Amino acid sequence: MTGGRIELVALTKRFTEVAVDQIDLEIASGEFFSLLGPSGCGKTTTLRLIAGFEQPTSGAILLDGTDVSGVPPHKRNVNTVFQSYALFPFLTVFDNVAFGLRNRKLGKQEIGGRVFEALDLVRLAAFAKRRPGQLSGGQQQRVALARALVLKPSVLLLDEPLGALDAKLRRSLKVELKALQEQVGITFLYVTHDQEEALTMSDRLAVMRDGKIVQLGAPHEVYEEPADTYVADFLGVSNLMEVDVVSRGPGPRCEVRLGESVLLVEHGADDASGQSHAVIRPERVRVEEYGSPGPNRVPAMVERLVYLGSATQVILRLAPGAELQVLLQNDGARENLAQGTPVHAFLAPDALRVLSGGVPAVDVDAVEADDEAALQAS
Repeated sequence: MTGGRIELVALTKRFTEVAVDQIDLEIASGEFFSLLGPSGCGKTTTLRLIAGFEQPTSGAILLDGTDVSGVPPHKRNVNTVFQSYALFPFLTVFDNVAFGLRNRKLGKQEIGGRVFEALDLVRLAAFAKRRPGQLSGGQQQRVALARALVLKPSVLLLDEPLGALDAKLRRSLKVELKALQEQVGITFLYVTHDQEEALTMSDRLAVMRDGKIVQLGAPHEVYEEPADTYVADFLGVSNLMEVDVVSRGPGPRCEVRLGESVLLVEHGADDASGQSHAVIRPERVRVEEYGSPGPNRVPAMVERLVYLGSATQVILRLAPGAELQVLLQNDGARENLAQGTPVHAFLAPDALRVLSGGVPAVDVDAVEADDEAALQAS
C-alpha cells in the first residue's frame, strides 16, 4: 500500500473558541502516529478535520500532496474507526464488513474475497455469520477495523478505539493493532488520552494542549526528554520538584539546590534560571541505605509501600519536604524497606532534567470534569 502522507499547514478551527490553533504537522506514509492529550486539547477536532467531518477555518490539509480541505468525507481516501464501533446490529459480521463495498457497486465475487481477506487480517473469518451482539467487545472492535480496512484507505483514523474495553483487553489489542498496522503498511493516525497506548504503539507522537502541539517526537524522546512541566506530568508518572538553579554550564549541565542538597543535572533547559522544576522518572530513582556517600544523594524517609505485582511503588518524603515516587522491580532482590525507614535517594545526574518553568502541570481529571460540565450545560 503506497501513499498516505499527511501534511497540515497552519490548520485552524474555531468554534466559539479556538479548538485547533495554527498546527503545522507532517506524517509520513506508513507511519503509526498518535495525537495525545487530555480532553479539550484539540486532538479529536484535528482528526475530524482530516476525516472531513469538520471544515477548517483556515489552513490546509494535504493528502499525498493534494489539498483535500474542501473535499467531502466520502471522497477522501481515508477511513475512521470510532470508540463506539458503530456496527449494524441486525447485519452479520460479513455484511457489516461488506457494507461499504456494496455501496461502491462491486461484484459479488470481489466483495466476498475482500471481506474474507479483511476478516483474516483481524482473525475473525470463523465469525462471519455471527451478529455483533454475539461477539465480545474486543471482537466487535476487530470487526470495525476490518470494515475500515476492507476499503483499502491510504490513511486510517482511529479515535480512542480501545477506550470502551477493559484494561486487560486493551493491553492485548495494543500489541495486535501495532502488528496489524505493520502488516497492512498504511498510515495510522491514532487519537488517545492514554499515555501508555501512545508510547506502546507509535512511531512518533505529538502532545497537544489548547489546540497546539507542545512537543513532537519518538515516544522515547518525548518520555525521556519532556519539553516542559506539562509534558513531563502528562506523559507517564513523573516526579516534579521545585528547585533553584544555582549555576550553569558547561553545555546543558547545571547545578540546582533542593533544600540543603546541591544536585548536578546533565540536562538543563536553556532558559532555566532561578526557581525552576526538575523532573525524574520513578524508575530512575535509586533507594540506598541511609548515609550512603557521594553526590546527588538526598536524605529521605519511606512513607508508604504499595505492592503492584511486578513492581513495588515506594513513596519517599525527602528532607526538604517534597514527595518522591520510586518504582522498584520485584526481581527477587529483597529490599529491607518498611514505613518509617530512613534512606538516601540517589538522583542520578543523567536521569534528572531541569525544565522550562512557568507551565503548570496538567490536571487531567479537572479538565475532563470541566468538559463534562460544559457538555451538560449545552
